[in-house]
Order: sequence, then structure tokens, then C-alpha cells
Amino acid sequence: MQFLVMAKDGTDEGAGERRTRTRPTHLTSIQPLVDAGNVLVGGAILNEAGDMIGSMVLVDFPDRTDVDAWLAGDPYVTGGVWQEIEVTPFRTAVGAWQPA
Repeated sequence: MQFLVMAKDGTDEGAGERRTRTRPTHLTSIQPLVDAGNVLVGGAILNEAGDMIGSMVLVDFPDRTDVDAWLAGDPYVTGGVWQEIEVTPFRTAVGAWQPA
């Protein structure tokens, strides 16, 4: 089942530095999920100035419990980068990736 994950970074003074510091670990940890087909697409949400202020990740997991388990261990969560996370069931209708 697909899920759309919208995660907003903190807005405190250290938020940008936390993201920058944690980003390499986050990208390394998420790569096996990309390789396994669990992460379909993801990227940074930007503000008008082009600064990263959050993330969008489209994932495919058997159920919400698996999404929550991934999120609980993701460095952006454990490192305090993502402060507000919304997970919504999703179905791809058009685009480069289509379910089998």
C-alpha cells in the first residue's frame, strides 16, 4: 500500500543546522528502502528562498505499522529534524511510476 509522508522541519534557530548535519545519515539509511522498492520518490520541501523546510516521501509498505516502524528509526526523526509528520494513504494515478 502506498503512503504519502509529509514531514515538516522544526522552525527553531537550529533547525537548518540539524537538517544539514543529519542529512548524510538520513540519505544513507534510506537507500536500502529505495533499493527494496519501499521508497518510490522523495525530496525536500522548500520555502520561497529555496531553503529546505521539510520533506515529502512516497512510500510503499504492506501497512501503516511498517511506515511507522521506518519513521521511528529514521535519522531525521531520531535527530529531531522532522517535527511534524503527516502520513496519508495514497494511490498513484499518473506518472513515471505505476504499481505492478
